[in-house]
Amino acid sequence: MITQTDIAVWSASALLAVGIGWSRYAKWKTRDKLVRDLVAMKPEQRSKFLMRLDPKLAQEMREQLLARYRIMT
Repeated sequence: MITQTDIAVWSASALLAVGIGWSRYAKWKTRDKLVRDLVAMKPEQRSKFLMRLDPKLAQEMREQLLARYRIMT
């Protein structure tokens, strides 16, 4: 027997899952665009930009540049 409470709980869970998935996708898309923009920059400009970022994010961007494009900064 399915009650209204069950439907409400499943609906809320589905909405929460969609929201989490969408936010992770948006984060990935933004980081992917940032890496592509970094590739297009001149090396000295890229270095200055990475120095201004949060150290954890900058390290992640450097790792992506190295892994995807073989660019060392």
